[in-house]
Amino acid sequence: MKPPVFKYLAPASLDEAVAALADDEAKVLAGGQSLVPMLNFRLLAPSLLVDIGRIPGLDYIKDNGAAGLRIGAMTRHHSLETSELVRQRFPVLNAAMQYVAHLAIRNRGTIGGSLCHADPAAELPGLMLLLDAQLVTTQRTIAAVDFYQGTLDNVLAEDEILTEIQLPALPAGTGWGFEEFARRSGDFALTAVGATVADDVRIAVIGAHDTPLRLTKAEALYPDMDAVVAAARDAVSPNDDLHASADYRRHLVGILTRRALESAT
Repeated sequence: MKPPVFKYLAPASLDEAVAALADDEAKVLAGGQSLVPMLNFRLLAPSLLVDIGRIPGLDYIKDNGAAGLRIGAMTRHHSLETSELVRQRFPVLNAAMQYVAHLAIRNRGTIGGSLCHADPAAELPGLMLLLDAQLVTTQRTIAAVDFYQGTLDNVLAEDEILTEIQLPALPAGTGWGFEEFARRSGDFALTAVGATVADDVRIAVIGAHDTPLRLTKAEALYPDMDAVVAAARDAVSPNDDLHASADYRRHLVGILTRRALESAT
């Protein structure tokens, strides 16, 4: 498979990148681990690729003290996976990173690219909902819960670039759990569930809806596990495909919700 013909630009600054995106046929290239396969299958045909990989200052994980963590949008998956700061302050994110694709992809893929690609079966978009992330762009700050509009669809304008992810600190003593079921290690999840338990309860599910989903109604029923599981199953609208039926995915949501909450508790 070969991609359609396109022009390529590697800007040296965000301002230059934003200006280039005024072409409504342009696409941002971050890690390229999702975009390039879509080009090769001709699911996309942009006239211009704007490669932001050479723009300095977008790859970092910074301790923000009591406010949590700040993560640059060009931070590679492998950096998140191996960061001691992430492991200490957000262990549920560290655990989820162990399930993301394969090492070769984690070496190239970026957190910003994954979030903007908005695949409902990807781990990072769901984790951002679970952790109440704020997504900082060249124009505004967007709550993760407001970022996703549908499958592979987000609220970014054509000339808007995600630059930073802000994770608010978890309360001391927060319990957490992350459970994923896939056919093989490194495959996309059939479904996965993350949970945290502290002063409040948070549950997020991936792979069982057209977007990652925060299960707010189920959260309110904790600690009644049976009620939480029933509400979790009712909240999702999974698809039938060649990997699993909708009923099977809904069943998995219930099983994994219970396991993640038990771990968090």
